[in-house]
Amino acid sequence: MTVRELQDKILKLKKETNTAILAHSYQAREIVEIADYTGDSYKLSVDAAKTDAENILFCGVHFMAETAKMLSPEKRVFLANKDAGCPMAEQMDRDMIAQIKQSESDRTVVAYINTTAELKTVCDVCVTSSSALRIVNALESDKILFIPDCNLGSWVKKQIPEKDIKLLHGGCPTHAAVTVSEVKKAREEHPDALFLVHPECVPSVTALADYVGSTSGIMDFAKKSECKEFIIGTETSIVEHLQYDCPDKKFYPLTKNLVCRNMKLTTLPDVYNSLMGMNDGSAFEIIMSDELISSARRCIDEMIRLGG
Repeated sequence: MTVRELQDKILKLKKETNTAILAHSYQAREIVEIADYTGDSYKLSVDAAKTDAENILFCGVHFMAETAKMLSPEKRVFLANKDAGCPMAEQMDRDMIAQIKQSESDRTVVAYINTTAELKTVCDVCVTSSSALRIVNALESDKILFIPDCNLGSWVKKQIPEKDIKLLHGGCPTHAAVTVSEVKKAREEHPDALFLVHPECVPSVTALADYVGSTSGIMDFAKKSECKEFIIGTETSIVEHLQYDCPDKKFYPLTKNLVCRNMKLTTLPDVYNSLMGMNDGSAFEIIMSDELISSARRCIDEMIRLGG
């Protein structure tokens, strides 16, 4: 079966099952093409809440599907590949943060959305990479515990030096592995290109960038810029998507190693099999108790209240 034939079967099945397919921007092009919504994790969760579909099929990683379920508890939410996790989301647990919160009760706990639902239950507010600066700035408290990504936290701390921001050692292993030498090599090879980078990279790397921002921010910047060449300092799939969206421009991966292996687990056949298995129990459904949804959602509701 060709990719196109499988895509057509999926398009037919999603109508028959009243399912909306959500694909994170790091997904492969053939998955993005059959999705109803694409974007970053938070945008997709909001999109899930807006759709009239009974079922949500998330092509991403576990914490993203959890967030979609929290914002749409009345809908059935499925994850296309049950093994697609997020190393950053799983680095810190609820008890660890609860203990710090007890010993430093004057700190507001700010959680990157890349965290588990269990961990979110002891956090005060959630942020995304695009809303972190705005929300931390808007908090009444000047004492912050920012988790789990110390690189994103360092970037926020640099922009808002008047706040006392405590960081813990955690983050995205894929973005954190990018080195200054890789940036210098890419700049030497493409001297006319602007360097766009995700704030999950280490501070010495983001300091060399022409633009620092979220995945959607990087894509928007590249599309709107008058520049014709860009080095992309985030997951390599973004290079591919931008090449399709802007064929008159040139996009170069900062390094071939910037690949999220968890995102790459999801395949087009996974999407097809999930749609086929929604009613016989073989598809992987996100099941959360009402209590967990209510407790974990509080910090997301606070993010929405603060304009996240």
